[in-house]
Amino acid sequence: MSHPAAPPLLIAQELRQIGSQATAACADCETLACAGWESVRGGSDLSLLQKVGTLLDPAVEDRTVAEHHPAGTRSWSADAPIAPAWFPYNRCDVWRCSQCAAAFLRYTEFGGYYNDERIRRLDPALVVAG
Repeated sequence: MSHPAAPPLLIAQELRQIGSQATAACADCETLACAGWESVRGGSDLSLLQKVGTLLDPAVEDRTVAEHHPAGTRSWSADAPIAPAWFPYNRCDVWRCSQCAAAFLRYTEFGGYYNDERIRRLDPALVVAG
């Protein structure tokens, strides 16, 4: 029995490239196109998204929960930097709409009594290496 290949680990430059190749969200995925992190809305059709990579480095056992906000943004800010080495990006997978190629970041927030799947549109202008 063969296992699917692990998605490639992406670096900031590759993330920018994927984001710059993306189009505007189509009618099928426009409800997922959040500028800042948002919870995936109930009833959203995630089946149209295809995983194209990950920022979750399997070689890093103790991923930081520190965030990167040098300009004073917050994690929910639409203009917050997309920093692959920092939380929550260091737990994200990168997805692309199979209909229009719009690109998204997704991760699951694990709380005491809940799991909250979150999504953010991949804006290449916000990707930073730091």
